[in-house]
Amino acid sequence: MKNPWRFFLLIEALLAILLLWQLASNTAVLVMFIFGVLNIYWALRKNRKRRFQLILGSVILALCLVNSPATWAMLIFGVSFIFLKGAEIAGVNFSSYFSKNKKAIIMVEAVEPTGHHGEKKKQNWMGSERIGNEIFEWDDINLSVFAGDTIIDLGNTLLPKEDNVVLIRKGFGRTRIIVPDGVGIMLEHASIYGKIEFDHEETLLKNESIKIYSEDYDQTPRRLKLVTNTLFGDVEVIRA
Repeated sequence: MKNPWRFFLLIEALLAILLLWQLASNTAVLVMFIFGVLNIYWALRKNRKRRFQLILGSVILALCLVNSPATWAMLIFGVSFIFLKGAEIAGVNFSSYFSKNKKAIIMVEAVEPTGHHGEKKKQNWMGSERIGNEIFEWDDINLSVFAGDTIIDLGNTLLPKEDNVVLIRKGFGRTRIIVPDGVGIMLEHASIYGKIEFDHEETLLKNESIKIYSEDYDQTPRRLKLVTNTLFGDVEVIRA
């Protein structure tokens, strides 16, 4: 987008609409919100401001807003955007973290496991990443991504006969996880707004969480636990 501020205002406007929808869907919060607005309005209309009404209305309004996940999403996106624009103005180069194609393809292969005590792995929080050009031992996956599409392909992996974990925390973007046949899957997902597709069934989440098990989860020796959290984005689990 040529004008990043237009993009910023567009996202903030969409989040504001989501905030209004969340307020309207909760009757108790909506009543308190209206009561707080009216208190502020009445306090400001008087010739002599009523400080108590103004403070009371402001506190009620703040409590209603912080109770909504959309408010936090607006704050997180706003702070992140301002940080990136500030870095750009300051001349900090983040080109190594960005690419035109924001799909992170992670190809995982496995060998016999060894110890991993104290091991650190560098993560790109935005942009493309590819792991698996060479064979390496399987280890549980733990990813944190701010924005972009992510693909995790376990098609060439022989998972150990135990519980294996994939943990993904993401702000915005789509996530696809390709799992080989014969592996039992447990998916636990939470999202402000997004769709999940699991075993050819689609479920829409609106500030909700869900836990789903594959039919063969208790019978298979190899099991995969997928724990995903996104602000806005879809999650798709594909059998290879």
